[in-house]
Parts: sequence; C-alpha cells; structure tokens
Amino acid sequence: MGAAFVVGVFGVLILAHATYSTIQYRELLKIMEEEFSGPPINVLFELLLGFVLCLWAALAVPGKFLSILPHSEENRIVSLPENFDFMIFNHRGKAFPMVTDMKLNH
Repeated sequence: MGAAFVVGVFGVLILAHATYSTIQYRELLKIMEEEFSGPPINVLFELLLGFVLCLWAALAVPGKFLSILPHSEENRIVSLPENFDFMIFNHRGKAFPMVTDMKLNH
C-alpha cells in the first residue's frame, strides 16, 4: 500500500465522519424543533478536506500517466488479428428504425 492509498482511505473516513456529523446535527435540530438550513461550517470544511484528499488519491493511486501521442516510443500499434470471429453485426441496434431524414418540429 502506498501513501496515496492511505491518504484516500483517510479522505473517505473524513467524508464518513462529516456525514455522521450532519446526521447528528439534523437530529439535534429536530429535538430543538428548528429548521435545517444547512450543515455547520466545520462540517463543510470536513467535506472540502475529504474531497480534496480523495481527489488527490484518485489521481495518484492508479500510477504513472502514459503518453497518448501516436508517435511515442512507448506506444505500439496493435493490429487486429486476421480472425474476425469476434466481430458481431447482429445486435439490438437494428430494432430501431433507420431514419436519416429527421425534421425538427417547431
């Protein structure tokens, strides 16, 4: 497990705590018979921190970004095999009528 994965788990735990805090806050407002207008500011900060940590982990955990340039040395063109057994032309799409001259009604 890398550091980014641990940060992601910590971010999810912070988001779960913010959820639990909001539920507790709403229950307290029900007891005091007040209207809920939004979570307290500390819960909003928790949500923002948890979101940032989860976002950072989501970008860091998968690994190194690879080049998508077609002329890169890391990319190799993979050709299709000569065997076309897995190409399927009979599918559900033919159930829809093929209308190419559709007109918009105003």
